[in-house]
Amino acid sequence: MKYQTRKKALVLLADGTIFYGKSVGIEGTSTGEICFNTGMTGYQEIFTDPSYFGQLMVATNAHIGNYGVNDEEVESDGIKISGLICRNFSFTHSRVDSNGNLKDWFTKHNLVAISDVDTRALVSYIRDNGAMNAIISTDVDNIDALKEQLAKVPSMEGLELASKVSTKEPYFVGDENAELKISALDIGIKKNILRNFVKRGAYVKVFPFNASFEDLASFNPDGYFISNGPGDPEPLVEAQEVAKEIIKRNLPLFGICLGHQVIALANGISTYKMHNGHRGINHPVKNLLTGKGEITSQNHGFAIDRAETEANENVEITHVHLNDNTVAGIRMKDKNVFSVQYHPEASPGPHDAEYLFDQFIENIKEAKKVLS
Repeated sequence: MKYQTRKKALVLLADGTIFYGKSVGIEGTSTGEICFNTGMTGYQEIFTDPSYFGQLMVATNAHIGNYGVNDEEVESDGIKISGLICRNFSFTHSRVDSNGNLKDWFTKHNLVAISDVDTRALVSYIRDNGAMNAIISTDVDNIDALKEQLAKVPSMEGLELASKVSTKEPYFVGDENAELKISALDIGIKKNILRNFVKRGAYVKVFPFNASFEDLASFNPDGYFISNGPGDPEPLVEAQEVAKEIIKRNLPLFGICLGHQVIALANGISTYKMHNGHRGINHPVKNLLTGKGEITSQNHGFAIDRAETEANENVEITHVHLNDNTVAGIRMKDKNVFSVQYHPEASPGPHDAEYLFDQFIENIKEAKKVLS
């Protein structure tokens, strides 16, 4: 490939710190909360994960784009990150089943991306100083204007984003003649979660973020699911009401990530914004019920309060994150309800936690036996 001259670009953090780099080729400016993902692979799934909506992604892996893109390796209908920051961007790729290169894919989605940034220094800074809003831009000569624009970006704390990524209308996934039916509340659902339900013999109806319990119940489902998603869980009052109604009726309920937080809030357990969150595919979790360790895929910037969870007589902690002892999973002691603060569907990531889908299906089948 012949040498190309690329425009200068920068990362401006909310505290005024600046990191310089070069434009990948799409000129412009983008804002969001800056975060980093430690995964060594799976960048396309990460970029299309609705949970990353409103965030600027720093890739800690040194090479991004080296295996191109594949149309099947997406978790939603398009790119959900606000922008990308990386060290080395590969304009060429080598992979048999790729559909093209990452640069063309970014151009199609008009995504601002910058490379040649000292990502090790940037990630170290974020780890020390916490997640904060940032702006990336190729307009490197107008720092004051960029600072003014950045000052207007709302904080992730208190920000409701599920409505930005949820489906507008209900839709179905799977075989309508399947043995089991699941109603899923979409507050940022990933496609691979739905694939995991379908391959276990479930027919799923996916509902918008503001659907009521009556809406979900109208499908006459055997079980209920509350999905992952972006933003702060506290503003999701409607989703919390749905969870409360499901819990009150002791119906099978499973929640992942944002869904896990919604279930906790429905039980009176508060949530808080983490210093810099958990994002990657190598996070160690211990299952307290079995004593086994799991390597997990995680993506969250909020967590549920551990002290309040331990004090709640109706809730039991089932999983803990071994790096910082945050709550990674709960279940209700007298209800058919459980949730986890990580991604058992992975995509990308290890498959250690796929058993949780089997557990949910088993819970549904046991509930059906009781009713029959």
